[in-house]
Amino acid sequence: MSDTNKVAVKLTINGQTYEKEVKPNRLLVDFIRYDVGLTGTKEGCSVGVCGACTVLVDGKMVSSCLTLTPMANGTDITTIEGIAKADGELLPIQQAFIDQGGFQCGICTPGQVTAAKALLDFNSKPNEQEIKEWMMGNLCRCTGYYGIIRAIKAASGQEVEPIPGASD
Repeated sequence: MSDTNKVAVKLTINGQTYEKEVKPNRLLVDFIRYDVGLTGTKEGCSVGVCGACTVLVDGKMVSSCLTLTPMANGTDITTIEGIAKADGELLPIQQAFIDQGGFQCGICTPGQVTAAKALLDFNSKPNEQEIKEWMMGNLCRCTGYYGIIRAIKAASGQEVEPIPGASD
């Protein structure tokens, strides 16, 4: 494919504007990771079922491994790197993932935190069933999900059961 077959895109990612020419089939996950250098967004399954590549496009969850970059032209994208406050202070959902054991290896964590943020933006006090339904598109092989559920509840100000085996 020659350079004449490229498409001009302009995306705002975590508040910074990027203007580039890309091939029409350039995946958003690749644009974010390799063209922009934000490696927090992971590619897990490459078919949109694991959630590791979850980003927010205009505030809505999107599987960036299924989204062509030209389709995101003109949008505002938030990756895991853009979720913390501008001064670097963690959002309650990020701190809750740490405090409640909501992650282990870190492969799915960016997508989990991004999806959890989207959930809390949509519903600030989800019950456990709503959390499970919302998060079902984000797979994790390490935590067993209890820490993730506790983290979302804690970030929303709800009472959480203590971490099994943890002592004060």
